[in-house]
Amino acid sequence: METAAFGAGCFWGVEELFRKVEGVVETAVGYMGGKTENPTYEEVCTDQTGHAEVVYLKYDPSVISYEELLQLFWENHNPTTLNRQGPDVGRQYRSVIFYYHDEQKEAAEKSKKELDASGRFKDPIVTEIVPAPTFYRAEEYHQRYLQKRGQSSCQI
Repeated sequence: METAAFGAGCFWGVEELFRKVEGVVETAVGYMGGKTENPTYEEVCTDQTGHAEVVYLKYDPSVISYEELLQLFWENHNPTTLNRQGPDVGRQYRSVIFYYHDEQKEAAEKSKKELDASGRFKDPIVTEIVPAPTFYRAEEYHQRYLQKRGQSSCQI
């Protein structure tokens, strides 16, 4: 099994997206990239801890590649909006890829460069690609939040 972590706005929808993918064997939502140990949702929402809301996942690379996971990441959020996704504003909603080893870093940087050069977006991609720090699992009520409510997305 391999590990990956992505921030693409509100973690509920991002988890639901990846949870349904064949080859993804485990998902969890939580916080990464901030300065506070064991942050709470309320603390992260203040936009003062520096954490991003992320989905942390384990996947089977014999079933789905990291490059395919990156493609899903790019296709399912706007990587050109700084610290914002839709109505959600704040550093906790930033677009970020946390990599666990050099191969993931190289794949992420390559895919970002190719997407930026493709002309798909009129604005430059602002997605951060940074080493994976400690993952702090969010409170249990956030785990599989949409699935528990019979929803498939955060859209009303």
